[in-house]
Amino acid sequence: MMRSMFTGVSGLRVHQTKMDVIANNISNVNTVGYKSSRVTFNEVFTQTISSASAPNPAIDRGGVNPMQIGLGVGIASIDKAMATGAAQRTDNPLDLMIQGDGFFILEDGSGTYFTRAGNFIQDSEGFITLNGMKLMGWDSHWSNDSLEYAIDRSESTPLQISGQKEYMAPSITTRVDISGNINPNTDPVVKRTMSFYDSVGNKYILDVNLEYIPPDAADATATNWMVSFANEPRIYVNGDRSDYIEIEPIDSFEISFDRNGAIIPLASGDPPSYNIEVKPSGPLKPASTIGSEPDGAIALDFSGLNQFVNESTNAIAINKDGNAPGRLSGLSVGGDGKLTGRYSNGLTRTLGQIPIAQFKNAAGLDKVGKSLFATTPNSGEFDGIGVDGELQGGVLEMSNVDLSQEFTEMITTQRGFQANSRVITTSDDMLQELVNLKR
Repeated sequence: MMRSMFTGVSGLRVHQTKMDVIANNISNVNTVGYKSSRVTFNEVFTQTISSASAPNPAIDRGGVNPMQIGLGVGIASIDKAMATGAAQRTDNPLDLMIQGDGFFILEDGSGTYFTRAGNFIQDSEGFITLNGMKLMGWDSHWSNDSLEYAIDRSESTPLQISGQKEYMAPSITTRVDISGNINPNTDPVVKRTMSFYDSVGNKYILDVNLEYIPPDAADATATNWMVSFANEPRIYVNGDRSDYIEIEPIDSFEISFDRNGAIIPLASGDPPSYNIEVKPSGPLKPASTIGSEPDGAIALDFSGLNQFVNESTNAIAINKDGNAPGRLSGLSVGGDGKLTGRYSNGLTRTLGQIPIAQFKNAAGLDKVGKSLFATTPNSGEFDGIGVDGELQGGVLEMSNVDLSQEFTEMITTQRGFQANSRVITTSDDMLQELVNLKR
């Protein structure tokens, strides 16, 4: 009877622990990125009253199983359920949710931690943080090979959107594409406006005219157009005709199309492009503080220009490089985790990328509070770099606590605790009866 009382006590203890876990799950039902836990029990000890014996054919006797009395229950495990929680839409660009496995990487002075919570903010120094911990990621740098900002997939560092990332420096225009269709039957003279930028980001506007040249013979194999520029030898600054730079006249030239309407290269083996020299012939008039004057060559690329008589004229001139200065006006995070900055000049730039950390045994991570996890010998180590992940912006991952499951577990836990308490009180009644035998 004394054994049964202590066995009942062990039952009370484990059911109390399970109730603690259930209570913690329910209390975190609305915690961002929370992962629920479960408790499993096992038998801790058994007293053997009689050992097993094998069958004995010599005396025609069968085998006997062991006789054992269990002496209580213990906690087998407290496991974390790492299933992904439901999505909660917030429309905040820095609210992020990981699709599938993986963790955001955070760091402060005490070390590196991991989380599924994605409710990030940007602090006054430009760092992206969660509860004061800095989000780690891959920085971007200018690539001369791809002529764009590329991601440096080396060791992850704190993501900071400040300094040069808050501004986009101006750049000079070196190429303008004139593409689309021109129809000599309906529009024998096509007037278009092209724009470009100087080295300090001033925008200039220049009128371009394409005039159809009727062929001399009916059986001509090509049709020609004369490309000329504005009659007034000036370039207007920022579209304002009161501020202009006088430039040297730009020579006109011809472009040709074959019978199929495709443009013919200007010289054998050359692409259909032409370099115009933009040179100022005098100072900015009237006096202005606009900035530098244009001085250089701009390649006019006609490779995308066609002459189809069954299509309307829709040719346009687009500057393919060069830009005005811009100030960072917004951030967005793509599905691949790339941070994109939007600037006041209408352009965008890749500012970095958010990698994720993956572990062979994510359930082996150690919960350290504030929705953070730390590595353990059974989780696997973080390599300091991370991997590409699939993210969703403007969305948070909700807790994966299943209330219906938790309430069901609460009922069975309550009944288990109640039954074990009855074992103790019944054993006490039996002891009381044993004491009363003396009377």
